[in-house]
Amino acid sequence: MKNLKLTFTALLMYAGFASNAQTVMLDYYFNHEVHKDASGQQVRFHYLWGEKGNTGFSILGASFTTTGAKLDSLDQAPSTANLKNAAIYIIVDPDSRKESPSPNYIQPKDADEVAKWVKKGGVLLMLANDSANVELPHFNTLAAKFGMHFNDDLQNHVIDDAHFEDGAIKTTGNPVFKTANKIYMKDACSITLSGPAVSVLKNNAGACIIASAKYGKGTVVAVGDPWLYNEYTNGRLPAGFENDKAANDMVQWLLQLATGK
Repeated sequence: MKNLKLTFTALLMYAGFASNAQTVMLDYYFNHEVHKDASGQQVRFHYLWGEKGNTGFSILGASFTTTGAKLDSLDQAPSTANLKNAAIYIIVDPDSRKESPSPNYIQPKDADEVAKWVKKGGVLLMLANDSANVELPHFNTLAAKFGMHFNDDLQNHVIDDAHFEDGAIKTTGNPVFKTANKIYMKDACSITLSGPAVSVLKNNAGACIIASAKYGKGTVVAVGDPWLYNEYTNGRLPAGFENDKAANDMVQWLLQLATGK
């Protein structure tokens, strides 16, 4: 009987933990790329939680779930209503017409809704790209709310796999990257800051590529590249690059921001 009571208590504790787990919402609306699979059917791909190929976010997702966080996705325009249960909202690489015949551009109303959600305590992660591979003008409609602007430039340009060091950035001593000493980020855009925005990480040329801003009770983090998708967290990088550790460091930081720590 005693063991039964202990088991029941443990289940209650687990249930309470699960109900309080932070939800990480990934945008599937502004980024909605499709391609044909082996059978010729049009299917979603690129930056999906369940996508285990190089273009997916399954490894980053695992970094969140191992902490007890829950993963979710949003395939419609964001609003304070459909974001109310999310602790973290991630928008990555919004589509241009090159990537989608009918892209869902970020509109001023979308930016207003997301800003209201952040102001109440949400944590927004904005992952851009170099301007040839992301729709920056409308993304900057949202970024401007928080004193940030993704620039039309090309930072850390890497020609091929023989030039990995061109994408190297030292992170030793950075308060966010507590375990990663060197990361790889290629073909990113820089971020111009104003108002509440501050630099989190600069590249070797001195350009800001990760920034953050407090906004009401919440926080916004901006990165000039999608960066932590599977291709660069799955062990493919040469020895010395620690994107896998950086992913865990970033996850820990975002979750701490979401709990107000």
